Amino acid sequence: MFLRIAEQHRKFVQDLVMNLQALATVLERQGYLASCYTCGGQMNSASFMVSLGESHLIRFLVSDYGITWTEMRDDRELMKLEGAEAIQQLQELANLVIYRGTPSPHLMSPKLAQRV
Repeated sequence: MFLRIAEQHRKFVQDLVMNLQALATVLERQGYLASCYTCGGQMNSASFMVSLGESHLIRFLVSDYGITWTEMRDDRELMKLEGAEAIQQLQELANLVIYRGTPSPHLMSPKLAQRV
């Protein structure tokens, strides 16, 4: 049972890493400074970063050890989320891309809208 769960987790992390790479590519095409770095070819971890302008930075980290969303402005941490909450906030960012590609407060959660 535990081996099956471990394998499912590995596949989940790999899927998340692939989606982060795609999101970074789309954001770059829309003019945002975005990147997604992975370690090695197994895609078991990634560091995703995007600048939303004027010293406003989002960093999303995923690995076997956990998932975190960190939002910073002027080198100060505004918000840090982990696990499912971090993934939900990532979906809010992806919604920006899907629904026009520019930050729009009515498409974001109140937390992200206040910071854009």
